[in-house]
Amino acid sequence: MSVQEPQRMKKIEAIIKPFKLEEVKDALHDVGVEGMTVSEVKGFGRQKGHTEIYRGSEYTVDFLPKIKIELVLADAKAIEAVGAIIKAAKTGKIGDGKIFVTGVEEVIRIRTEERGEAAV
Repeated sequence: MSVQEPQRMKKIEAIIKPFKLEEVKDALHDVGVEGMTVSEVKGFGRQKGHTEIYRGSEYTVDFLPKIKIELVLADAKAIEAVGAIIKAAKTGKIGDGKIFVTGVEEVIRIRTEERGEAAV
């Protein structure tokens, strides 16, 4: 009986500008990514928000609307997915976003109890 090496997987979290969602989704589909979770989030980085005038009063908008995309992939696919996100989301302007890549120990599909890459 041999010990099976655990499958290596990565979780990719990308924070992007909302108007780039469709381009990023299409780019990920083109590299074979089949599923993702998308959330509407708010935040700020170095740009620290901006000021707006509403009914004659100036106020600061600290948290800007962003989109958070989360996906879990096999290690080999993660590099390709990150490249696709960068290419599709990049405008070259401040606030383009961030990508976080972390290791995933285990994935379990609740319905079938499949584990690892098969569960993704």
